[in-house]
Amino acid sequence: MAKPLVVVESPTKVKTLKKYIGNDFNVVATVGHIRDLPLKQLGIDIEHGFQPEYITIAGKQKVVASLKKAAQGVDEIYLAPDPDREGEAIAFHTAEVLKKKGRIFRRVLFHELTKKAILEAILSPRDLDRNKYEAQQARRILDRLVGYQISPLLWRKVKGGLSAGRVQSVSLRIICDREREIYRFNPEEYWSLTAFLQSDTPPEFQAKLVKKNDRKIKIPDQAASDAVLSELSGQSFVIEGILKKTIRRNPQPPFITSKLQQEAIRKLRFTAKKTMAVAQQLYEGIELGPGEPVGLITYMRTDSTRIAVEAATEAIEFVRNHFGEAYAIEKPRFFQNKNKAQDAHEAIRPTSVLNEPNKIAVHLSKDQLSLYRLIWERFVASQMQQALIDQSSVSIRAGAFTFNASGSTIRFPGFLALYKTADDEMENQDAQSSHKLPELVEGKVLTLNKLEPRQHFTMPPPRFSEASLVKELEENGIGRPSTYAAILSTIRDKGYVEMIKGYFRPSELGFIVNDLLVENFPDLINVDFTARMEEDLDGIETDKVNSLEILSRFYDPFKKELDKALSGMLSVKGVGLLTGLSCPQCGKTLYIKVGKNGPFLACSGYPDCTFTRDYIRNDKGEVQPVESASGEMTDKICEKCKSPMMTRHGKFGDFLACSRYPECRNTKSVNANGQGKNLGVPCPENGCSGEIVEKQSKRGKIFYGCNRYPDCTFAIWDKPVAKACPVCGSKFLVEKMSKKDGVFLICPQKDCGHRE
Repeated sequence: MAKPLVVVESPTKVKTLKKYIGNDFNVVATVGHIRDLPLKQLGIDIEHGFQPEYITIAGKQKVVASLKKAAQGVDEIYLAPDPDREGEAIAFHTAEVLKKKGRIFRRVLFHELTKKAILEAILSPRDLDRNKYEAQQARRILDRLVGYQISPLLWRKVKGGLSAGRVQSVSLRIICDREREIYRFNPEEYWSLTAFLQSDTPPEFQAKLVKKNDRKIKIPDQAASDAVLSELSGQSFVIEGILKKTIRRNPQPPFITSKLQQEAIRKLRFTAKKTMAVAQQLYEGIELGPGEPVGLITYMRTDSTRIAVEAATEAIEFVRNHFGEAYAIEKPRFFQNKNKAQDAHEAIRPTSVLNEPNKIAVHLSKDQLSLYRLIWERFVASQMQQALIDQSSVSIRAGAFTFNASGSTIRFPGFLALYKTADDEMENQDAQSSHKLPELVEGKVLTLNKLEPRQHFTMPPPRFSEASLVKELEENGIGRPSTYAAILSTIRDKGYVEMIKGYFRPSELGFIVNDLLVENFPDLINVDFTARMEEDLDGIETDKVNSLEILSRFYDPFKKELDKALSGMLSVKGVGLLTGLSCPQCGKTLYIKVGKNGPFLACSGYPDCTFTRDYIRNDKGEVQPVESASGEMTDKICEKCKSPMMTRHGKFGDFLACSRYPECRNTKSVNANGQGKNLGVPCPENGCSGEIVEKQSKRGKIFYGCNRYPDCTFAIWDKPVAKACPVCGSKFLVEKMSKKDGVFLICPQKDCGHRE
């Protein structure tokens, strides 16, 4: 009889599992999903209970064939994709493909890829979880209903290639709403007053003015500041009170997915997508020796802070041996989950604290080591003693005015000896840059060295960084751990937002798309509505609600909004968006329209008046025409109107544009051959000596083609990577991205199926 078959998602896991169970089982990989909804049609039978139409994913035929071959003669199959909703869907689809009379399917959950966890999981399989699968399927159907019915609407009304998404579009709205808060913000002037004081012993220290006549003081302008300075003239500065206390700080819990992304963004400068891709590598297994792949962390998609008693105990013993008894706690410290947290997985932690970062550093890449160290230190610190911090607050009287000075020192570092959050590090820098308090006693008259008034203005709310946007989505219940990285990537890739010094700013296209969606789909593009939908999906998984009920309740009002928008949504291609500006040539109204090169101003008097202009938004969000194209003039000549070409910068980098823009809209790539960045990948066409370079289509989309065009017409949408396929020998692999796996590589040959 054939050995039982274990089916996992990733080929990387195959190697890890074979090390521990290879003598008793055959192990194969699906290389991600093998079935999905069709790409070129809706694939949902709305009239018959939202029944999905699943097909084998293009290029996965060879994988399916290899699965069937491996299953020949096998009566018992262990389905072991990742332990989440997506993994459950892969397990169900695999069972559907391999079903056979008398064949038994068992579900195996690997929360960590260590020998102990793998063997325990194999010995305690469970049934496939229908509720978890239904929750994943409902999300997939919802996203398809929204994306495949609103996106074509945007193509007709705005421009081709745009997309809308149930969660993606709400995230864009959050960014646009914040930008408009910034536009509406009116800064207010205020002044502060700092006293530089000294006792009998150094150092000099600073105290801030906080009260007048025991009431909080506000200094609105320089005149008020000068008046306060006048009243303080000749006053003695006397210590009237000293408050000392010791606070106890507990360590943070081990990471959940969102917190890992936030901290990696802030401390390591990783994107959310990169964080998840590197974490996946650490989870699936790293070779710590020849033929010794070891899963270094537990599963990285979780919103639970639960940890195993054994893991906590191991961490406490490690602390006791390496930091001393004073740093070790007596029994494990556990953390309370948030109300909405799913408790299917533990928090993200090292599979063994004995795999110290420094000991295994030689086996890890720089990025792997950085992220592993972050996870390892956070977990070990969670099982260390509290930090004891002495805080002093000094109240100083000067006539009718009260000044306050404060300082803190660490009495016992506890967990801070190992791990500080990004906020801790910022506080530490602030503490080091400020002066510490000397020994002070009540009633002491201090020496005033100087009074320093300073003008300030209130600041608008900050734009969202990747870290703060993930936090905002999490706190509002939008999306789930597996979706944040893909959301952030999509809104950038579609050109809806720009990253300005690490912060999201809506592009003009982003504003246009957002405003149209909010106006026409007010319920759908709503934070509270989206959060309730996430709760409903969780309810499907916990068998509290039926998926058909959720889909029907969503679709009926959505269909009414959709039908109304089909005829009622404003066409930016046609009419355009009203600006309130007048045409400088004929006096008629200017509208915002969207062309192949992006949004621009156009006169409503067209075709009698052909006035067009680029525009910008000022710091109040008001539209202002750009009078002339900016950039450096070149010696190249426009082949359409014979005017000089100039270098300009767009969202895809530098390009050449006619200096007579917008009268002439001719553009081309920066170099003479019209080629972009060289990727170092040889052209795969037989007999071609060219190389693949980055190019840009007429619609602004990036693609990749041979630099010998038009002699060679090879082109591909996916980004090639200079790495040969180890299975079929293809000259390169291509980059792909999914919500579940982040960035990964696949072979471009459809009949190969290799993925890494």
